[in-house]
Amino acid sequence: MNLKISNLTKVYNNGVTAVDHLNLTIGNGMFGLLGPNGAGKSTLMRTIATLQAPDTGSIQFRDIDVMNDPMSLRKVLGYLPQDFGVYPKVSALKLLDYFATLKGIASKKERQQMIDRVLEITNLYDVRKNHVSSYSGGMKQRFGIAQLLLNKPQLIIVDEPTAGLDPAERQRFLNILREVGMENTVIFSTHIVDDVKELCTDMAIVNKGKMLQHITPLEAIRSLDGQIWARNIEREDLEQIETQYAILSSSYNQDNTIQVRVFGAQQPDATFQQGTPDLEDVYFLALKNNN
Repeated sequence: MNLKISNLTKVYNNGVTAVDHLNLTIGNGMFGLLGPNGAGKSTLMRTIATLQAPDTGSIQFRDIDVMNDPMSLRKVLGYLPQDFGVYPKVSALKLLDYFATLKGIASKKERQQMIDRVLEITNLYDVRKNHVSSYSGGMKQRFGIAQLLLNKPQLIIVDEPTAGLDPAERQRFLNILREVGMENTVIFSTHIVDDVKELCTDMAIVNKGKMLQHITPLEAIRSLDGQIWARNIEREDLEQIETQYAILSSSYNQDNTIQVRVFGAQQPDATFQQGTPDLEDVYFLALKNNN
C-alpha cells in the first residue's frame, strides 16, 4: 500500500474529536473518502497534507515518515483544498508560472513546458491568458488541478471539489481527475455519493471522525444483494411509515409519491418489493448503524 495511516487522532480545543483513532491503507488509483459534512474528512485531508499535526498516530507514504519528514512529502504532494482562492486580475499563465517557481522549477523553459502540459490536461489552454478570477467555478477547480500537477505529484488530495459545480462542469472535472488518477494515488474527499460511484475503485465511509467501512464500491453494493426493499407511498403517510420501519432513505417520484427504502434480511411485509441495491444504500446504512 502507498499510504498507511495508523491510530490517527485529532481533538480540537473546543473538545470536538475530528479524527478518532483512525486506521486506513490506500493504494494506487482513485480512493473515495465519503462522509457527511462535519465527519472529519477535511481534518484528515489537512493532516495528511502536513498542514496540521495530529495528537496521536502516524502517516507513512511509501518510504516517507510524514510526521517526522513533512518536507519530503510536500515535494511529491498535490493538494486542492475545499476553498481555493486565486489572485485577482492575474492570468492563468502568470499564476502558474509563479506557482511553478515556488515549487522549485528554476528553468524558464522547463516551467513553460510544464505549464503548457497542465493547461492541456485541464482543458484550459485556450483561456490561459484570461484572469483566473473571471473563470467559472468549474474552471477554477480545473485550474486548481493544473497548479497541483506542476510538481508531478505522486500523492494527490482533493477536498470536496465538486460541491457547487453545475452538472457539465462536474463531469469535466471528474474526467480530468480520472485521467490523473491512473498514475497516482488520489484521495477524493466528498459527501456526494455519485462522485465516488462514478470515479473510485476503492472507498471508505467516515463519520464523527471514525472509520465505518473500507471496501470497494462494487463489493459494498454486492453485500446488500437481496436485503433492500422498496415501497411507494403517499406524502402524508411518510411520518407513520417512519415509525413502523427503519427507513434508509426516501425520495420523490415523478408523480409526487415517495419511494422509501428499507434494509432487512426478510421482506418487511407484502407491500414492499425487493429493490436493486446502490451505493447510496450502502452509505445510508453505514451512517444509520453509526448513530
